[in-house]
Amino acid sequence: MTGKCPLSLVPLRLEPSDRTEMVSQLLFGETYHIVEELKGWLLVKVLHDGYEGWIDIKQSMPAEYNQAVEPEVKTVHVVAGISDPAFKSGDDKPLILCRGSVLPQFRKGKFMLGGQEYRFDAETSIIPEEPCPEAIVATSLAYLNSPYLWGGRSPFGIDCSGFTQMVLRLCGIPLKRDASLQAQQGEIVNFVNEAKPGDLAFFENAVGNIIHTGILTGDGKIIHASGWVRIDSIDHNGIFNAETGKYTHTLRIIRRMA
Repeated sequence: MTGKCPLSLVPLRLEPSDRTEMVSQLLFGETYHIVEELKGWLLVKVLHDGYEGWIDIKQSMPAEYNQAVEPEVKTVHVVAGISDPAFKSGDDKPLILCRGSVLPQFRKGKFMLGGQEYRFDAETSIIPEEPCPEAIVATSLAYLNSPYLWGGRSPFGIDCSGFTQMVLRLCGIPLKRDASLQAQQGEIVNFVNEAKPGDLAFFENAVGNIIHTGILTGDGKIIHASGWVRIDSIDHNGIFNAETGKYTHTLRIIRRMA
């Protein structure tokens, strides 16, 4: 059984309870497979990255729509602005959608979700069918100053791997959800001075586990989510914070995703 996220943002939780950790988020229009139902919760598997988590059944699309989700189309339109309103047909109450939200079957300012027509007058963009690595840095800068939020994927709260995943997704490059999984994708870049803008850097903790990631912007800089989405210096040792005069993250590996 398949469904689509019908709300602006829906938390994806580690366990079937509001009190458990938020491990990720579903953005409006994103598709998921329903794996299991348990006491008012659904275990779902996100279609675009295979990530699993629990969502409140009240925040899922009604069952009759889950069985007849609109067919996928090649051209995927998404919200381009930080946040913009969509309106159900015949309803003047806005549903605020954030950057990266999917607009199914978008055409001439309208889209469909669960048999319901919506109007969307703001700017949209199209996820490229072919990877567009030259757009990675420009896309990443649109998230500058977004606050850090564990499990977040929106401009209003995002974590390090959610940031890299969203930026590359908008550039037509699929990434897994967690930094440790992303670090297994793409091609290895052996040295910092061989890296190109748009390459991803990954960082390890004291026991060698991948715990952080960011996007290289060129000229010895990296944009990453740490407290907020910010730009810092990077060298072969790791990320250097000029404000504190200290290294904050230890470099493990650099990967080129496209």
